[in-house]
Amino acid sequence: MENLRPESLSDVTTPIASSNWRARLVSGVLLVVAFATLYLTNAILTERFTQSTANRAELRLALYGSNLQSELQRNSIVPQLLARDPSLISALNSNDFTQTSQRLISFVDEIGAASLSLLDRDGRTVASTERVNISKSHREKGYFIDAVRSANTVFRVVEKETGGFGFYYSRRVDDQGQVIGVILVEVDLQKFERAWAGISEAVFVTNSEGIITLSTEPKWRGMSEDQAIALQSPESALDRALRMTTDWGDSPFNAYVAGQAVMRIQGRIPFRGWQITTFTAYSSVRERVNAILAFEIMIFAVLFAVGFYYTSRRNASKVIFFQRESLALRDLNARLHREIAERERMEKTLQVAEQSLAQSSKLAALGEMAAAVSHELNQPLAAMKTYLAGAGLLLRRNRPDEAMVAFQRMDDLVERMGAITRQLKSHARKGAEKFSPIDIAAALDSSISMMDPQFRLSKIKLTKILPDEDVFVMGDRMRLEQVLINLLRNAHDAVKNETHPEIEIILNRGNVVTLSVRDNGHGISDLENLFEPFQTTKAPGDGVGLGLAISSGIIKDLGGRLTARNAENGGAVFVIEMPIFNQHGISENPIEAAE
Repeated sequence: MENLRPESLSDVTTPIASSNWRARLVSGVLLVVAFATLYLTNAILTERFTQSTANRAELRLALYGSNLQSELQRNSIVPQLLARDPSLISALNSNDFTQTSQRLISFVDEIGAASLSLLDRDGRTVASTERVNISKSHREKGYFIDAVRSANTVFRVVEKETGGFGFYYSRRVDDQGQVIGVILVEVDLQKFERAWAGISEAVFVTNSEGIITLSTEPKWRGMSEDQAIALQSPESALDRALRMTTDWGDSPFNAYVAGQAVMRIQGRIPFRGWQITTFTAYSSVRERVNAILAFEIMIFAVLFAVGFYYTSRRNASKVIFFQRESLALRDLNARLHREIAERERMEKTLQVAEQSLAQSSKLAALGEMAAAVSHELNQPLAAMKTYLAGAGLLLRRNRPDEAMVAFQRMDDLVERMGAITRQLKSHARKGAEKFSPIDIAAALDSSISMMDPQFRLSKIKLTKILPDEDVFVMGDRMRLEQVLINLLRNAHDAVKNETHPEIEIILNRGNVVTLSVRDNGHGISDLENLFEPFQTTKAPGDGVGLGLAISSGIIKDLGGRLTARNAENGGAVFVIEMPIFNQHGISENPIEAAE
């Protein structure tokens, strides 16, 4: 019996040693898999979330730049109008300014400018919406000197004594060929700084010389970008080393601002070489990636715990001494409790991350809606600008009746802009729509009349081929005109640089109503992605690529179809197909049946 005891002990320890070797192998493989998974997850998610953050920042940048440009363009016409105001000219000739300041105050609320001032021929302020400016001399100011020397409206950026910059449009006031004064308009761009103050990004605008004129950081104004970044306190080598060791990957940061890695995105404002730049912190990207990495670590920790538990149970059944088994089980139980507590903490962290993702999605949706509104309002704004210039010319030629017609058309365009805004809200809610019969030829004529000033300015030959009888479709006339204007605008942009620009419109009536718009431009290079959002071949600032995507959606909602192709002789052809409406209504939609 004594000879058998060592032999039986060996039989027990051999399987235990073999089991321990297999457990170590499995643990090692699992550990390698865990590190590889964490590394790949960090690399992929960091790139993905960084790109997502960059896309949202670019969208906001485009919106900020568009708002600035719109404000500057809106104020640029004010000096030209006020310089021809009879009451202001009369006040300058008679030196009676008792009512002039009050008249300027009545204008400033409608215009939205920061201030309006009237200077006499010596540069002294004789009337102003800001009473503290009255009697101040501007004789040595650049905007006064430039306005007196030039017959056009001039623009100047002036550094204020109180800090910051002022943005001024000025134009001289003439009477019988003599300069009698200068009208001065201060543009209120500081309101954009106040709006930017509520965001987490750093935003600044530089002029053509690279000097910061607008900024969310007041101390940056008047500096170059390099000087502004250099204002941060120097970072020690230890701080930089700790940041790199705590980070799971190398973020493609552009600069350090206030000791924090940031993403730099710059855009161009099509106004005197201005640039707009944002610095977006990577903290949100790092938090989102770390939340997912923590969740993966928790899963691997549970797998390790389960593996250790399984190994301990198997070894415990073969261990001779029950006390050792009991101690191992108590130790394992303590580790499991710690893992469970860690898992509960990670679940709370994951919930916070999910809330952050939901908020980011809402912000992205608001950005896309803002970009769509901006794009759709560009067309009426362009037409209004043309009518306004024509009205000014008619007034100068003493033809007020014809000028009133232009003003009435601008009022119609304001109504159309309001309708576009209401349509976009309705499109977002996906609510019910009331359709009515539409004379498609009348809708086409209305759309052409809106684009007629641009066509005449570009000397485009417009050809219409219409059937003899009226053609009706069922839908919303305002939305249909919106699509037609989009197609005509695209055709205009495609042929405006051609030697002999031509646009041909053909309306046919068969089984369905077919309306085609053909141009002799350069054609379409990417037909496959033509109707995708943000797909555009225009230069930056001319369009964001939403027009065709919105138009395709509108035609689809009206039961039709919008397609495009390249013409055989060059140029592009856009075709709208819609079901015919007759006195019996629409019995069957052949377009939906074909699809």
